[in-house]
Amino acid sequence: MTVREPAPRRRSNLRAKMRAEAVVMLHDRSQGMRFTELVEALLREHPYRSAKAIGNDIFGMDRALPTTVFKPSKGLYMHCRFRTEVNIPPAPEKHKTPSKQREVTPPIPEQLFYSSFATWLRDDLEEVTQVIVLGGNTFRDRWGTPDVLGKFESRRSDVVKGMTLIVASEVKVDVGDLLKGFGQACAYRLFAHKSYLAIPQHSPPDELDRLEALCRMHGVGLVTFDARNSAKPGYRLMARPIKHEPDLSYTNRYVRLVERKLFA
Repeated sequence: MTVREPAPRRRSNLRAKMRAEAVVMLHDRSQGMRFTELVEALLREHPYRSAKAIGNDIFGMDRALPTTVFKPSKGLYMHCRFRTEVNIPPAPEKHKTPSKQREVTPPIPEQLFYSSFATWLRDDLEEVTQVIVLGGNTFRDRWGTPDVLGKFESRRSDVVKGMTLIVASEVKVDVGDLLKGFGQACAYRLFAHKSYLAIPQHSPPDELDRLEALCRMHGVGLVTFDARNSAKPGYRLMARPIKHEPDLSYTNRYVRLVERKLFA
């Protein structure tokens, strides 16, 4: 009787190869690279693979290669040779546009940004461990439905585990809806531990400055993005949200409507 040898572990070998190439890319990058940047760089070298497959290969490599790669902040990967001189990339300058400039083309439907923002929130900011796209009238409530809803839960490998957090987000592509979007993001704090507002980077500078100040005052996270490019929105964090304790009766009321999707 012939004993068949086990099939080679091609998947694990490919994952190891992707991680090794990522380490090489990080070796000379003192500023580190964001998760999305790493995926895009590897995708250029391996165009036959999908971004999702590459992302799965390198996700969590700071835990798999703790002596080679570390994360000084959420979503930022750096080579351990820079551990003693952690240089976090400086905050990007606000994109200034003339206050009287008006859009000459119809805005891209905001629904086209929901999925990419959800992915950015999970992979680059690591604010959520599970995230779903909502929008529309899912909550059947005039207080509104968030465009993106996520949860953060401790991983099994975490030594100290925390409570489950709910994160709600509102995305706006029309600069005329900035105040409305801010109001919605504030309303989501009724049931969510953290709330985000994503707005176009070409918003009038004076309104952007005022909105950033309001978001910091009320604990709402502010993100800007290129609302004219759904393929590469280039999300940028302007203000981090402040975690607070929502009214759990409302949290349970709304989350129960999407429980199967969010807690699958």
